[in-house]
Amino acid sequence: MLLTIIVLDSVGVGELPDAAAFGDTGAHTLNHTLAAAPAALPNLAALGLGRVPTVQTSPGGLPETPEVRGGYGRMREVSPGKDTSTGHWEFMGVQLQHPFQVFPEGFPPAVMDRFDAATGRGHLCNRPYSGTDVIRDFGPEHLETGAPIVYTSADSVFQIAAHEDVVPLDTLYAWCAAAREILQGEFAVARVIARPFRGVFPFERANEHRRDFSLVPPPTVLNAIEDAGRSVVGIGKIPDIYADRGITESIHTDNNADGIAKTLARMRRAAQADESGLIFTNLVDFDAKFGHRRDPAGYSGALAEFDAALPELLAAVPEGGALLILSDHGNDPTWRGSDHTREYGMLLAYRPGIGAVDLGERATFADVGATAAEALGAQWTGPGESFWTLLT
Repeated sequence: MLLTIIVLDSVGVGELPDAAAFGDTGAHTLNHTLAAAPAALPNLAALGLGRVPTVQTSPGGLPETPEVRGGYGRMREVSPGKDTSTGHWEFMGVQLQHPFQVFPEGFPPAVMDRFDAATGRGHLCNRPYSGTDVIRDFGPEHLETGAPIVYTSADSVFQIAAHEDVVPLDTLYAWCAAAREILQGEFAVARVIARPFRGVFPFERANEHRRDFSLVPPPTVLNAIEDAGRSVVGIGKIPDIYADRGITESIHTDNNADGIAKTLARMRRAAQADESGLIFTNLVDFDAKFGHRRDPAGYSGALAEFDAALPELLAAVPEGGALLILSDHGNDPTWRGSDHTREYGMLLAYRPGIGAVDLGERATFADVGATAAEALGAQWTGPGESFWTLLT
């Protein structure tokens, strides 16, 4: 049995009940994106996206689709956060009791003194900043001094930006690994992120060379699937999010189009070999290129690009297999600021021959992991309630 999961990173479907605690009352990534920059998305609509509560249909939203051939619903995130690591960990059965550490005033000397000693170059910035703005404002000084640009956000991240002509990628990655060792215990952050950039002012982010260094998660459904003798293929930043734990094969991607192409190729290879396992993909451009940059037109274009590729992805699902399409948080490109938004996760499901299946409102993202475990015959006794029987 082959199960493919594709995460449309940040495509939230409306505010969660506790959104006010995060300052996100009224956020809705999908609705607001399509209102600002309309796109039809007929193939996502045919899977039932327009039947998800709070998702707006025509006029001003998704097309009305009388015939649906898929499972549809939305998911609550119970972990206290709205970032990539929190959402993905909960997908695979890790529900956090406490949020990851954030550093809204920047990182303290106890961290930065050790980091400076590791690099031998000092640092620039050390405060919350937009990723594009920080290289604009600190890039010229970085070129003169060679000092890495360190910044954070409302998420639990320690980000290091460096120009590829000043700091070779291997050096930047080594600095990130050193920061990962420092940022443990009381200073633990979910991710240390390498953010290389290139060119001349105003500079360009080299997103294809981004790399995340995550905290090691507790045992997840991925470990259970691997223990059951199944393959677990991580595509895009999936291996980084889980610190390579429970991953049997890693495939790097440069952008959404590359991620879709590599997912398709791996699905076809698995189907041809009658392989049993999980293909798990994250498509990050929605979030990194358009959500944080508050670019609804770009966001809408990325949705249309995925929608156009969807028929080919559905055709690659083998008989007896399944495809799940999820989102891990929101990042409303019409919202104030530049940070994520606390929203329901999207849940769409497809199996060959399926009709319309209302998957309802799932109590936790962990239902995804429980479903994957049941579908692939893995033993999982942690959080989550499987919806596999609804799809069979």
